[in-house]
Amino acid sequence: MSETAALDPTTVDQAGADGTPLRVTATPAAIALVEELRSEHGPVMFHQSGGCCDGSSPMCYPVGDFLTGDSDVRLGTVAGADFWISRPQFEVWKHTHLILDVVPGRGGMFSLENGRDKRFLIRSRLFTEAENTALAGACKI
Repeated sequence: MSETAALDPTTVDQAGADGTPLRVTATPAAIALVEELRSEHGPVMFHQSGGCCDGSSPMCYPVGDFLTGDSDVRLGTVAGADFWISRPQFEVWKHTHLILDVVPGRGGMFSLENGRDKRFLIRSRLFTEAENTALAGACKI
């Protein structure tokens, strides 16, 4: 599958059952890697890194190893894993649909995919005006 096809809105569901746009989705390759990690580590979660040590990589942790709090916003779930982002970063990215993907390379130092010769990567697109209207107030900040 080409990179373009993997991100085509017809192949990646970008709205929930109620029609509300999803803030985060995943490609089939990302879903497969999440399932692989879950089979080895149990339940997992993501936190979108804010640009420190591992750049701005999505980081995957066993549930309970990374504590979230009032300074984080839950964007949704991907492959059954909660996906979080820091509140200040959410303010910058709130108009952006995030798509979790997988590419060749080395994962983040503390992220579970490290050492597998593939890593999670965020791709994105701006929400349309209609999507932004539909999302107004959808994430508590």
